[in-house]
Amino acid sequence: MATGKPQRSPAEIEDIILRKIFLISLADPSPADPAVVYLEQTAAELLSEDRPLHLLRDSMERVLIDRLSLPEPPLPPFTYLVASFRRATDESRKISSMKDASVKSQIDAAIKDAKKLLISYCRIVAANPDTFPSPNPSSPPAADLFSLLLSEVASPMDAFGGSGSGVMAPPGFLEEFFRNGDYESLDPLLLDLYERLRGSVVRVSALGDFQRPLRVLLMLIGYQTCAKGLVNHPKWIPKISYPVGPGRMMEISSILGAFFHVSALPDYRDFKSNPDVGQQCFSESSTRRPADLLSSFTTIKTVMNSLYDGLGEVLLILLKNVDTREKVLEYLAEIDPFSCASTGMFVNLSAVMLRLCEPFLDGNASKIGKIDPKYVFHNKRLDFRQLTAMHASSEEVAAWVDGRSGGESSVLNSQEASSSGTGDKYPFICECFFMTSRVLNLGLMKAFSDFKHLVQDLSRCEEDLSNLKAMRDQGGTPQLEEDIKRLENEIEMYSQEKFCYEAQVLRDGDLLQRALSFYRLVVKWLVGLVGGFKMPLPSNCPMEFACMPEHFVEDAMDLLILTSRIPRALDGFVLDDFLNFIIMFMASPSYVKNPYLRAKMVEVLNCWMPQRSGISATASLFEGHQLSLDYLVHNLLKLYVDIEFTGSHTQFFDKFTIRHNIAELLEYLWNVPSHRNTWMKIARDEEKGVYLNFLNFLINDSIYLLDESLNKILELKELEAEMSNSVEWERRSAQEREERMRLFNSRENIVRFDMKLANEDVGMLALTSEQIPAPFLLPEMVERVASMLNYFLLQLVGPQRRSLTVKDPEKYEFRPKQLLKQIVEIYVHIARGDREGVFPSAISKDGRSYNAQLFAAAADILWKIGENAKVIQDFVQLGVKAKNAASEAMDTEAVLGEIPDEFLDPIQYTLMKDPVILPSSRVSIDRAVIQRHLLSDNTDPFNRSHLTQDMLIPDVELKAKIQEFIKSQELKKLRR
Repeated sequence: MATGKPQRSPAEIEDIILRKIFLISLADPSPADPAVVYLEQTAAELLSEDRPLHLLRDSMERVLIDRLSLPEPPLPPFTYLVASFRRATDESRKISSMKDASVKSQIDAAIKDAKKLLISYCRIVAANPDTFPSPNPSSPPAADLFSLLLSEVASPMDAFGGSGSGVMAPPGFLEEFFRNGDYESLDPLLLDLYERLRGSVVRVSALGDFQRPLRVLLMLIGYQTCAKGLVNHPKWIPKISYPVGPGRMMEISSILGAFFHVSALPDYRDFKSNPDVGQQCFSESSTRRPADLLSSFTTIKTVMNSLYDGLGEVLLILLKNVDTREKVLEYLAEIDPFSCASTGMFVNLSAVMLRLCEPFLDGNASKIGKIDPKYVFHNKRLDFRQLTAMHASSEEVAAWVDGRSGGESSVLNSQEASSSGTGDKYPFICECFFMTSRVLNLGLMKAFSDFKHLVQDLSRCEEDLSNLKAMRDQGGTPQLEEDIKRLENEIEMYSQEKFCYEAQVLRDGDLLQRALSFYRLVVKWLVGLVGGFKMPLPSNCPMEFACMPEHFVEDAMDLLILTSRIPRALDGFVLDDFLNFIIMFMASPSYVKNPYLRAKMVEVLNCWMPQRSGISATASLFEGHQLSLDYLVHNLLKLYVDIEFTGSHTQFFDKFTIRHNIAELLEYLWNVPSHRNTWMKIARDEEKGVYLNFLNFLINDSIYLLDESLNKILELKELEAEMSNSVEWERRSAQEREERMRLFNSRENIVRFDMKLANEDVGMLALTSEQIPAPFLLPEMVERVASMLNYFLLQLVGPQRRSLTVKDPEKYEFRPKQLLKQIVEIYVHIARGDREGVFPSAISKDGRSYNAQLFAAAADILWKIGENAKVIQDFVQLGVKAKNAASEAMDTEAVLGEIPDEFLDPIQYTLMKDPVILPSSRVSIDRAVIQRHLLSDNTDPFNRSHLTQDMLIPDVELKAKIQEFIKSQELKKLRR
């Protein structure tokens, strides 16, 4: 009778499986598999202990130690241990089909114990590579572990070599390795591991392989011990000195800094990342197909958003962990010294911080109450005191904060302490809000500024190249060719950099909308400090508002200007809160001290005019918004006046650009009936206030700009004549010709700008004088207006007009016919509103430019160019009245004879009609003359002391003497 195969005991099965896992032999000195190692010494020890030569659970560790202690091991210890874990996993799968449940359970327990033991020794070997002999000491276990981590997170979509070493970690190995490891045993390994992680991305650009290292980082911090190891790593916040500044130290040396450095944006040569994004994606862009450029834009936006998402998740995981949260906030608090880090790093940090803010950026600002203004003054992380405040000086901020620290704020702090445990603890929402505001200022807003300057440099180079090529057509030189080549290279470099900024920042609609949502919260919060969205503002600016950093508002305005110029960037975004904020503060110097910041608010509104924004929805902001209808025109007129003095050394020229923006907006609003009605009400109610000041400066600017434009046109004609004389021109050196061409181009730009503004101002006078002529006829204004119009008329139809003929007047926005029509219309509009008949007399009094013949000459031209017949007739009739007034004035002058000096105005040397005494200098002056002066300058013209109209003292005695003098002179004439 045949016998069956003998059954193995559970101990024998356990021995077989464990020997397969550990690849050792205790009984066979010459195993069939060369990978199996005979442990002779271990076998002898077991025999001496009267134990069977079986590898069981109770002898696993001694066997493993002996296996690892071989003087010449076939494999590095860590490689062997990982392979053993893999075999244990395979064996575990094989025993799943065992029928005997008790045996299966015993063997399964043995395999689990083996795996735990292998993991334990993996940690020991990884943290202490010298514990056991290795055939390759130069390859530390941390390097192998790092390769396993990269392999673990590799995705089929990765375009960078898949799994790195090609060796995958056994299933469950990495989780077992990190999950239950204690901090002390893993810390030495984590030091090495995180340093390798940093090194793998330290000079990688947006086109490099940063995604696998980022996934590894995310995987690691999912384990409590590894998260703790990261924030306690010496390179979490490096303390070493770095020659290029703390920002670069953090960027290059810190673990997270290396990830934040990954970017598409250009950087200095010493810190340049690879592959070169500009070179790979945007070289010779002018010859590339639009579809190729669009593909590059999409690729960069996609990979950068994967970086933002990954880093945002890293910070969120660490912030949710009680053991690591404080260290993350400390890291983010290092942003102030970061100021010399790359723009790319800060843009990345901006995008990540905006993701952290997202839960409290809802349109209703439901968490706004958690943002505590005291954070700016009392937090221990960020120093806001060195920043320019909204209105308070640094001394005022310090005095106010110190004063509060002994009073109200100490009470507030004690209340806070009782609720949170310490006096300087703030909710995460509060900390995140203020940290994000600083990061955006140093990051996203800096990127916008860099881009703006880059575009300017590119434009300048293109203009210079065009000029040099024009010179080459007239005869080139080797130096000229060299300059052309240099400029072409610069243009190529600038173009690549410009496209990189577009790809990462300007075309990322989600990034821009998140930033808009953040700044909408900023302005809502700031408005809350002054009592909410309502006008008028409190008479005294609250110190909480006055002490807030100015860049909170400036960054919001810069972002609005930029996004308003990017197609579709504002789609679906509600702008009402921004509009309310701008209307409230643009004409409030006691709240927002910086006039350039208030001017920037107008620039935002300019971008929103429907004809400029291309978004019909923006019309409702102006035409159906109550705060806009009630206050917008008034505040624009007030800012137009206030901007006369900016406090800057460039204020004289800056005011023209700022007023240009205001004038464009006012012209648009004039054509909106509801705003025009408001405008006319202001002119009636504040005729002697802001409106008169506005008209005064409008006239001042018109005179200056037109005068400058006409003089520069004469200079241009001279330069044109030089260049058209080819014989003389060719005799000049190439350098001299280049200098003269540069001068010509410079003058062209100045004329174009000045002429555009002059046309705008004259157009504004034409519009307003038709509907609101009364202010032009006030005693302090009428002679000023008449002199201006006479001067313009003299320039346009006088004997010198032919000297203003240029080759291409439209190029310089010089339209003399249109200008003449507008000047004549202003004359006629004012004359039609002149119920007192003062205008003709004012015209004729102008001894500088008035000439009766100019009215006839202008009328002839107007008939030829097709002006309205009624306007021409009214203009001619006004000329007749002015001529008659001149005759009457001559008769009066003859009657009065020689006028005593005491009756003459000390500035105009004309007979005073209503003398007043200036309280400081005690000089008597004609009221209309001093009022005209005060419209531009609130000082006594004789000693520069402060002076306002309500300080003028009527000189009753002198007025009586003057009237008596006039009567006596008239009586003398009658007696003759």
